[in-house]
Amino acid sequence: MFKLKEKLSEIGVLGINRRNADYTLRYNLRRLYPLVDDKLRTKKIALKAGIAVPELYAVIETESQVRPFHDLIHSKSDFVIKPARGMGGKGILVITGRSKDKYRKVDGMLLTREEIDYHLYNIISGMYSLGGQPDKALIEYRVQFDPIFETISYQGVPDIRVIVFLRVPVMSMVRLPTRMSGGKANLHQGAIGAGIDMASGTTLTAVWHNDIVLEHPDTGNPVTGVKIPNWNKLLTIAAQCSELTGLGYIGADLVLDKNKGPLILELNARPGLNIQIANNSGLLSRLKMVEQNHKGLVQIEDRVAFSKEHFGKQN
Repeated sequence: MFKLKEKLSEIGVLGINRRNADYTLRYNLRRLYPLVDDKLRTKKIALKAGIAVPELYAVIETESQVRPFHDLIHSKSDFVIKPARGMGGKGILVITGRSKDKYRKVDGMLLTREEIDYHLYNIISGMYSLGGQPDKALIEYRVQFDPIFETISYQGVPDIRVIVFLRVPVMSMVRLPTRMSGGKANLHQGAIGAGIDMASGTTLTAVWHNDIVLEHPDTGNPVTGVKIPNWNKLLTIAAQCSELTGLGYIGADLVLDKNKGPLILELNARPGLNIQIANNSGLLSRLKMVEQNHKGLVQIEDRVAFSKEHFGKQN
C-alpha cells in the first residue's frame, strides 16, 4: 500500500484528503458554498454575469404548486426536472416527449401525471438534497447536444467538466452517458470520462469504472481523438465561473447545445478526482504551477492562454 501511495505521489496524483486540506478548505470560503450548492442561485448569478444557462421554465417550491404544474408546463413537449440542491445526478428526470396525458422519459418509459407529482413531492421534501433539507424543483430547457457527440453517447446529454483553480482552467474531461448510467453523465452511475487536451480540445484516454477504455461500450465508436467544438469559449466560460463565485477551486460543468452553444449546467465546490485517471495525469503539478503564476494572470484571456500553453498534451 505504501509503495502504491509513493507511486501516485511521484506522478502527481491529488488524493481526496490533500484536495480537502490544501485546496477546497484553503481556497473555498464556506460562506460561498451556497452559490454553487443551490443550482437556482448558480443560474441567477450566471445570468447576471451574462453567461448562458439552460432556460428556466418554472420553480416548484411548495406542495400547493405541484398540481398546477401540468397546466404550467402544457406548452412544453420536453423539459428537465431537477432538485436545486441535488448532488450526483440524483433526482434528475428528463422528459423527451408526450403521449396523450403521459410523459415520456429518455429511455422511452411513460410516466403518469401522478408519477410526476410524486417525483416533485419527493424533491421538495428534500429526498435528493444535501443534508436532506427541504428543496425546490427546477423545470428547465432540455439541452439538445452537439452532433459531435451522437456516435459516442447513449441517450443522454454529455457534459464537460473543467477543474478551475485560482481562475485558471487546469484539467478537463467530457462525461459520456452510457446504458449503464441510464443516459446520465455521471461517472459514479456508469458514464465514461474522456480526458481532454487543454491546448486543442481533443479527447485523450478515457475511464469507465476506473478502467481505461478507448471505445464507447454501447456504440463501439472511439471516444479518443474527438475534437470538442468551441473549445476556447468553453475554457473562457469556465474561468468566468470561478470569478463569479469567488471560489478558488471548483469544477465547472458545461454542455454544448447544438443551437445555443456552450451553457453552464452547474458548479461544484468539491469536484471529484477521477478526472486524473481520464487524463492519465495528476493534478498536483498543475495546481502548483498555477499557485506560482496566477498573480501575473490578470485577464481571462491570459489565464486561458496560460492553460493552453502549459497543460496541453505536449507538456
